[in-house]
Amino acid sequence: METRYDFGADQGRPIVYVRPVNVADLPEDMREQAMGSETLYALHTEDGERLALVRDRRLAFVLARQNNMDPVTVH
Repeated sequence: METRYDFGADQGRPIVYVRPVNVADLPEDMREQAMGSETLYALHTEDGERLALVRDRRLAFVLARQNNMDPVTVH
């Protein structure tokens, strides 16, 4: 079966992927700025470019929405 479905016009809002990052895996200068956190949350574009690192998941979603992006969790 190959049935095409029209999902409508592209809304123009880019997707941004949110994923947890172990602070221990970051460069030393970034670990120092983590202020005792063990996990930060990274926002990435569809092609993998890191846009930001923030302290918690909620803030990552707020930041994405404030910048007209649709956040999606990545495991």
